[in-house]
Amino acid sequence: MKLNLKIWRQPGPAAAGAMQSYVANDVSEHMSFLEMLDVVNEELQTKGEEPIAFDHDCREGICGTCSLMINGTPHGPKRATTTCQLHMRSFSDGDTITIEPWRAKAFPVLRDLIVDRSPFDRIIASGGFISAPTGSAQDANAILVPKPDSDLAMDAAACIGCGACVAACPNSSAMLFTSAKVAHLGLLPQGQPERDQRVLSMVHQMDLEEFGGCTLFAECEDACPKEISVENIARLNRDLIRATVRDRGQVHVESGAG
Repeated sequence: MKLNLKIWRQPGPAAAGAMQSYVANDVSEHMSFLEMLDVVNEELQTKGEEPIAFDHDCREGICGTCSLMINGTPHGPKRATTTCQLHMRSFSDGDTITIEPWRAKAFPVLRDLIVDRSPFDRIIASGGFISAPTGSAQDANAILVPKPDSDLAMDAAACIGCGACVAACPNSSAMLFTSAKVAHLGLLPQGQPERDQRVLSMVHQMDLEEFGGCTLFAECEDACPKEISVENIARLNRDLIRATVRDRGQVHVESGAG
């Protein structure tokens, strides 16, 4: 196949960026999208030109770093598929493909197609963990977890933190990501001791990172390569209300009021 590519090029965070046109020749339908970009970069380097910078790591749909906006859609046209799992058979000979980085204030462009997604790391660091002492390892069935809860927890834990939800959201909200990280711990017995503080801390950090507010367009769910459900957002909101009421009650008691 021969493809016409329009790719965002930006040499640095403070530099102006612009779309540039390239032609990808002899593209095999069996290539992944990233392999196609590898071939384009090889040709650019052969010509002595600067290769296109883009993020990648596992190339197995696990790490979430292959964050590209392809023809206006995060990760491209196929549902439940990361960019590295997208194959060129999804396109036709002569197609024009527009490739951009995530567009969100909280994800500033570092270079070309690479954005800074460290806000996600800071949200996790604020509470996405279990620090309560649990003693030595338990026997396999010592802590019983209802099957529906374990299924929901595993579904939420499938989030790879790619940021497609933020890129797809008209408000650049991070609620789907944050709710998935809150839910997969909050649904399990081991996550209960810190459940209230976890949701308060993670939502607070999310707000500090200047993500937009959630207005339940649900485009995040549609764009998510792991099909994380927006039901997690409803679950997070319930937990947040409960934790906020309890926190205010605790402050009221400790102040000696009443």
